[in-house]
Amino acid sequence: MRLPFNTGWTVKPKVSSFTDIVGSRNAGKSVTLPHDAMIELPRSATDGEGASTGFFPGGVVEYAKTFDVPEAWLDKCVSIEFQGVYRDAMVFVNGSFAGQHRNGYAPFRLPLDGHLRHGEPNTVRVEARAHQDSRWYSGLGIHRDVTLIVSPLVHIPVDGVRITTPDVDGEGAVVEISTSIRSEDRQTRELTLRTEVCDEQGRVVIHDEGLITIAPQSSTTIRQRLYVVQPRLWNTDQPHLYQARLTLNAGSQKQEETLTAFGIRKLQLDPQHGLRINGETVKLRGACIHHDNGLLGAAAIGRAEERRIEILKSAGFNAIRSSHNMASLAMLEACDRLGMLVLDEAFDMWFEGMKPFDYSLDFPEWWERDIEAMVTKDFNHPSVIMYSIANEVPESGSGNGAIWGRRITEKIRALDDTRFTTNAISSFWAVSGEILEEFVAEVSSLQARGVNDVMNAMTDIFDRITTSDLVTQRTAESHAAVDVAGLNYAEQRYKTDGVQFPNRVVLGTETNPRQTDIIWGLVEELPFVIGDFTWTGWDYLGEVGLGRTDYTDHEGAAGGGDPDYPWLLAWCGDIDITGYRRPASYYREIVYGLRSEPYLAVFRPENRGKRRLEMQWAWSDTVSSWTWDVPEGTPMEVEVYSDAEDVELLLNGISVGRAQSGAANHYRALFTVPYQPGTLTAVAYDNGKERSRTALTSASEPGLAVNIDRDQLSANEADLAFVSLELLDPSGNLATNADREVSVQVTGPGILQALGSARPVSTESFNTSRCTTFDGRALAIIRPTAAGIIEVTVSSPDLHDVHSKITVAPTQNGLKPAPATATSKPH
Repeated sequence: MRLPFNTGWTVKPKVSSFTDIVGSRNAGKSVTLPHDAMIELPRSATDGEGASTGFFPGGVVEYAKTFDVPEAWLDKCVSIEFQGVYRDAMVFVNGSFAGQHRNGYAPFRLPLDGHLRHGEPNTVRVEARAHQDSRWYSGLGIHRDVTLIVSPLVHIPVDGVRITTPDVDGEGAVVEISTSIRSEDRQTRELTLRTEVCDEQGRVVIHDEGLITIAPQSSTTIRQRLYVVQPRLWNTDQPHLYQARLTLNAGSQKQEETLTAFGIRKLQLDPQHGLRINGETVKLRGACIHHDNGLLGAAAIGRAEERRIEILKSAGFNAIRSSHNMASLAMLEACDRLGMLVLDEAFDMWFEGMKPFDYSLDFPEWWERDIEAMVTKDFNHPSVIMYSIANEVPESGSGNGAIWGRRITEKIRALDDTRFTTNAISSFWAVSGEILEEFVAEVSSLQARGVNDVMNAMTDIFDRITTSDLVTQRTAESHAAVDVAGLNYAEQRYKTDGVQFPNRVVLGTETNPRQTDIIWGLVEELPFVIGDFTWTGWDYLGEVGLGRTDYTDHEGAAGGGDPDYPWLLAWCGDIDITGYRRPASYYREIVYGLRSEPYLAVFRPENRGKRRLEMQWAWSDTVSSWTWDVPEGTPMEVEVYSDAEDVELLLNGISVGRAQSGAANHYRALFTVPYQPGTLTAVAYDNGKERSRTALTSASEPGLAVNIDRDQLSANEADLAFVSLELLDPSGNLATNADREVSVQVTGPGILQALGSARPVSTESFNTSRCTTFDGRALAIIRPTAAGIIEVTVSSPDLHDVHSKITVAPTQNGLKPAPATATSKPH
């Protein structure tokens, strides 16, 4: 029996016992898990941990929950499962130490039986800490789900069911189910295990039943082979799921029942066909994503994880890389349901640390347990097709690093030989110890040049290193240790690697969005290159300004370095932290061949005339808008993205120019247009004939528009409503020039969980009821607390209030893809 254990917690800053006794005792703040304590802390230029964490401070917090333990549990096995606590969790039960876990992203379980007081209230207390231990925003606290597990003395352990589909063809599929049974009883027991495989409508398609004799205080494993006729296969377009229902019976009495979702699919990999799923070659259109959920911080609330996958998939991605830590269980479940492939990544470092107190201090002792936790979590999820053992660890360029690569990979293969492995290797970092002095000297000599010369020279230096014989030699053994050679920012190597290593399968595990068209062309051309993961699919907290554009009046100025407070975001994702697609996302969709209409992106005019200094991960500083507070006649730079042969730009029906586009021109055409309010139209042509068009229209006086992603929620802590707030005119045009403060009030069985915008530089908190829109948009997130009707009021000075209602139904098991939206039109 798995009992949700996310409600009824408190959190407070951790202090010493002495301080707690002699000082004013802090009862703590009531919270519902998953929860991030860091997102509520004040940011500061001086008291935070700098640009890497978004200027948030670290800290130590203490969670506590009191719950009743009935006497009936005396003959039960009770444990607690944490899906993720950042970081270095210390768990106490009724004041006694129960266990510890260092990794902030790996799930772990602790037995509670020796600490419980039956027939009385019991208290579990969890300490978590974050301090100079992450290269990006980590969050702090119990940021993933918690479950209490109560089992009979003879039971199927958590994750004791492992399902594989070794033989799959058009006629049928063999489903192998391995079930562990554990007995804590003092007697030998005889039981039966009934296994039923059910389809998506709940119909039993095949079943099996067997006898089990198990000795006291022992474990055993039951293996069953079931044959499913004409199975519905799992793939990205049709992610069909089955469910295995296992019932453990003692005579006529049911002891326990478990449900495990799985998919039937076949994976193949070779350099001639690349990656095949169910016999069909699949190219990975991949998004690297960090773990944070934007306004929610690191809290991995089920609906937030699901919404991210929905939006990424609608934007054209078919795969995610959980950079650079293990994906949450909630995200894997969403990927299973929605048909998103997963590259699950274990570590961002091995022995060489990135921060003074990071996981490198724990890796030597904990790596094996954390690998076991990752594989156990992932095993039954059809969305997971590959494990990554590391990201850009410098050890990968040495023989000792190759030893460790094999050690980790073989550990994974021993646990799961049904999936593939990779290691995301940076050519530069793999040989940095040998070239660093020479590299620093060469870069220093560039400082006197102009910015364009510096940028071009830096690119040349990195390209030279990436394609060098030194990198080829130093990384060969590490690449050979895994199934797929993971290359970070090394598309220059793809063709030569195919010649030098004809048995090698290559994956762009991390690539630059500015090179999307070139990289994707290589992916489509070369069969042994199975895909591309862009940095990054979704913007994130921390590593601030990674994708920013600076401006200068001076030719010799050079960008780079960390920007100052109050920068908050990396500002480099295809999709912003509130879930809106940025221009790069539509460009990528065109390059993928998934969009036939052209797309209009207009450079922000406030810095016109200045020299743009675009960081390595920057996209053009553009917005899809024709609503600007500039004098008529102001020259406006306009990009049109299109795979058509050429495009024409019309302003209020009058042609202002025509230019070539398509692959030969990097899918872009650039125009300069004198600003005039009205309608800007891009028309795409092939063979002189119009193929498609798109338009932007200047907004008139806007009002508030409220769009709720779903009109009915479930009364459980995994559900959320995402409420889009937009400044729209009566025709539905977005007023990107009219940003203003908005406030949100929530009454009824729900709370305002977060409110904010995607503004990359801001001092505003996401934990208040007011925020300022950015480019005409903001987002409110509402969390239900019980069944009933939630009423939402959105207001802004000089605009009419908007009132909306959300129905919260009694709790349902699990979440399903979102139904139709509810919208309140602007007044």
